[in-house]
Amino acid sequence: MVRGLAVPKLAYGASRQLKGRKAALVLVAVEKRGRNMTGRARMEVIPDFKSETLTAFLKDNVAPGSTVYTDGLKSFTGLNEAGFQHVPRSQPLRIDLRKGVKSVVPLADRAIGNLQQWLVGTHHGVSRDQLQVYLDEFVFRHNRRKTPMAAFQTLLGLGTGHKPTKYEEIRGASDWLSDLCGLKMIRLPVC
Repeated sequence: MVRGLAVPKLAYGASRQLKGRKAALVLVAVEKRGRNMTGRARMEVIPDFKSETLTAFLKDNVAPGSTVYTDGLKSFTGLNEAGFQHVPRSQPLRIDLRKGVKSVVPLADRAIGNLQQWLVGTHHGVSRDQLQVYLDEFVFRHNRRKTPMAAFQTLLGLGTGHKPTKYEEIRGASDWLSDLCGLKMIRLPVC
């Protein structure tokens, strides 16, 4: 559970290159530790920005009674009734942010920026169907960034406690056979 966090919204994929496509909606929660330090994070692909969806995410990931700083989206109303101390703040316009005006949720904005750079730079973008898996990996790495050995031990423990996962279970069997049938064998010359 996370205490004292900033929760903005993010529409992943809403850029000029993807005009005409519907962006994936991602909700991001980042723990605030001290004055300007980022703690643990949570990220989830959500179907909409309705109040019920946002409240359910917070109830699953945030300790009751925590202070929640939001960017003033109207869907965040009702968090006080849900058991959180809600501090809504009006986010400046995007033009003003580019001119140097401070964001109202800077820690979450930093995590979102790191996520976007990681997705575009490392993976060169991801599909909407696989986005939650990449979010989980990013959160896993983010939450263990100060103790890399703990991340290795966690992965080692997970690997020894589970049976192997088949390829068709990872990718979904629908495209597995078409990939296999469309495979062409090429013989390379031996040097």
